Amino acid sequence: MAGIHALDRLIGDDYPDLLTDADVRAIENTPYAERIAAASTYEAIRLGAARNPEAPAIQFLPNADPADTPLTISHRDFFARVTQAANMFGALGAGKDDVISFMLPLLPDAFVTLFGAEAAGIANPVNPLLEPHQIAEILEAAKTTILVALGPMPGTDIWQKVEQIRPQLKHLKAIVQVGGGGDPARGTYAFNDLIRQQPADRLVSGRTISGSDIAAYFHTGGTTGTPKLVRHTHANQVYQAWALNLLLKAKPGGNLLFGMPLFHVGGSLTQALATLSAGGCLVVLSPSGWRNPNAVKNIWSLIERFKAEALSSVPTVLAATLAIPTGSADISSLKYAAGGGSAIPVAVGSAIEAKFKLPVVEVYGMTETSSVHTMAYPDRPIRLGSVGLPLPYARVRIVKLDADGRLLGDCAVDEIGVVIMAGPGVFDGYLNDAHNKGAFVDEIWVNSGDLGRLDADGYLWITGRAKDLVIRGGHNIDPAPIEEIMFQHPAVGFAAVVGQPDAYAGELPVGYVQLKPGASVQPGELEAWVRERTPERAAAPVQVIPIDPMPVTGVGKVFKPRLRWDAAQRVFTAVLSPLAGKGIDCKVKVGAHGSHGSIATVTVTGVPANMHDAVTGEVDKLLGPFVMRHEVVFA
Repeated sequence: MAGIHALDRLIGDDYPDLLTDADVRAIENTPYAERIAAASTYEAIRLGAARNPEAPAIQFLPNADPADTPLTISHRDFFARVTQAANMFGALGAGKDDVISFMLPLLPDAFVTLFGAEAAGIANPVNPLLEPHQIAEILEAAKTTILVALGPMPGTDIWQKVEQIRPQLKHLKAIVQVGGGGDPARGTYAFNDLIRQQPADRLVSGRTISGSDIAAYFHTGGTTGTPKLVRHTHANQVYQAWALNLLLKAKPGGNLLFGMPLFHVGGSLTQALATLSAGGCLVVLSPSGWRNPNAVKNIWSLIERFKAEALSSVPTVLAATLAIPTGSADISSLKYAAGGGSAIPVAVGSAIEAKFKLPVVEVYGMTETSSVHTMAYPDRPIRLGSVGLPLPYARVRIVKLDADGRLLGDCAVDEIGVVIMAGPGVFDGYLNDAHNKGAFVDEIWVNSGDLGRLDADGYLWITGRAKDLVIRGGHNIDPAPIEEIMFQHPAVGFAAVVGQPDAYAGELPVGYVQLKPGASVQPGELEAWVRERTPERAAAPVQVIPIDPMPVTGVGKVFKPRLRWDAAQRVFTAVLSPLAGKGIDCKVKVGAHGSHGSIATVTVTGVPANMHDAVTGEVDKLLGPFVMRHEVVFA
């Protein structure tokens, strides 16, 4: 039998304990290129499948219910179907530099599509929840030649979006429909009809995949402007699986409850590729994953049934599980809780430790580092609030940069600066070279845009997002410590702090909270709670606003732009109230703008044309002192 670590040609029947820096350096004494056993994700999955070909690779639960009869696919059959998918894409004309994009929920064929696309060409997973114009921009930026999408189905509008944007896709040669009959005359083909025609025992192309070949593009960044496409090599992605399996001592046969989207590196690489390459099994929690309310509601009985070792998801899901009683469920299989994508509030981590007696393994990284770059090492003391130590062969620095992003020097121990990273998981640039300006420091160190510090033992502490800073009269306020205080209130489930526009100070901090189910607070209670506990008076939110639900992204991160827009809308509505006193009906809507980032649109109703200039002048006078752009529209 091969060594315990399927992707490492040197580790034997057991994993090394990484208790000290010296243990990590001992691993690193062998050059990484000599250690890794798989050049590509296709080879990584093959090695994982070889551990026990008949064991399940995927158990798909239609409704995230432990009583569901799962659709089970063995490792042998999964790898065979990935091979067929690669051959299918090749038969449609895809070579190694062609892009196969897909818009799919978490059906088994989505996993087949991801890794089959990487074996044939370049995969481009796209968030189907985005607006059609955003999807079209991503598909065009990638020069998509084949699009795989869910066919017409109740409860989803994916196919409607495909039909809407199809005329805009200049490079498109074929659409492959999952769950539909296709329409070959229009260049639309049924997934199952095409794939069954292909051999499952070899790549018809005869392709030998190099580690330097591009495996995938992942879209990242905000919701405005030209989409940023991160370019991953096969070597980038395999490193993620290798490092996670090393640190977590992954063994064949383990079950992972899976609900992360595949358009996010945490789902596709940290969880899917790492698990499959270790010979483990993905228990897929319905097509909508953690977005299905049953996934959290049934969490403890799911863990009992599938003997999961990890409670692993984004922090919003971890926080939600705390409100679910364990009842009589046997959750003794759990060994740790893990989360990433955004910071795990210390209050949430402490509650998990106290309630379930589990260590909380926090991870940190970004799409540009192929997901996890640092993590709390299970074999070392865990420091709640820290995102741990760099993975083997990975490096982290905290630096000072000038206004143009040039390196001024490294920060001292515990001094806050910009987090930059290098290592085998770090990408070599965005697809659009215009996006690479400022992306790297000294060529190989990716600029995270995050603020952080390294303590005396090398643990990384993320202290905030540079762009999330609230700048009050020139004073930088980091939201993270204030959010931690808000989280400590017994009624608060989720919390976020953003800047609201202020004519004098530029910005003032304002808080948003989603209360726990059944909880309530008195007016002013949360403001007083934070004010009493923060030593920095200027950082105390001027207002804390209950909101339900808290806006989150497709991967469960709090979507702060929407909170900023809401805060600005409230301020501008109040500022424009004198117009209402004059009988002028005006409403404010704040949202994204491609050039300005955000814009306030003031819609004035029922004003005759000869008064438009005068009313516009009054709006300009009231909103002029604010930094945010505004426009006046007459209805």
